[in-house]
Amino acid sequence: MEYGLIGEKLGHSYSKQIHHELADYDYELCPLTREEFPLFMEKKEFRAINVTIPYKCDVIPYLSVLDPLAEQIGAVNTIVNRDGKLYGYNTDYYGFLYLLEKYKINVKGKKVLVLGNGGAAQPVFLALFTQGADTVVTVKYKEEAGTVTYTQAAALHADADIIINTSPVGMYPNVDATPIDLSPYKNLSAAVDIIANPLKTRFLIEAGARGAKTAGGLSMLVAQAKYAVEYFLGVPVDNGKIAPIEKKIADLMEGR
Repeated sequence: MEYGLIGEKLGHSYSKQIHHELADYDYELCPLTREEFPLFMEKKEFRAINVTIPYKCDVIPYLSVLDPLAEQIGAVNTIVNRDGKLYGYNTDYYGFLYLLEKYKINVKGKKVLVLGNGGAAQPVFLALFTQGADTVVTVKYKEEAGTVTYTQAAALHADADIIINTSPVGMYPNVDATPIDLSPYKNLSAAVDIIANPLKTRFLIEAGARGAKTAGGLSMLVAQAKYAVEYFLGVPVDNGKIAPIEKKIADLMEGR
């Protein structure tokens, strides 16, 4: 494999189609079990790869060089093999900023709930910090230091302005699932889900029904891929490519 994506379950992924629109190379999906993952990383038989759930943090010990932004985030989604040395980057951060800008979601001075705290959440936390969010509360299904449970969030943070889902709950094929009951959150002005498939998760549908602005993860997925290609090939890619590719993938997902 020269270029591709590694993760545990990739049946839902449209990364292959996105990269084929962005660049002229073969891009493969490479699902890896927990047992297969270490050997794959040790062999280093690739030019460049993207990384998704659950390996965005697990890849770090295999890297020779960690980009300062990726180091600050603590997660990597882009790896380039340069003469046997692995260089790690995080383009999810830039993809998430693109998502906020596209949907005109201003987090400055707002109370934000972030659902989940895995590798996918880390660039979101940094983006919220750099964009001036007032309070960021991490919500998990179980008690853990530095987080609150969903029950505690409803009791203590029902005044949240924005809720962002970084968990896989609601991802295809489990499209009827939602990570949170929105009924306590009367101040909700915006809901963001970094899940790209389906285009609109049940979480977003329910938030929209309550009058909140909603943003799905496909914009972030295409944008982060654009930035990844720049690392892969060492050349700039026009941001103007993002929107047409997003539309093409959305049409593909909807069977048009």
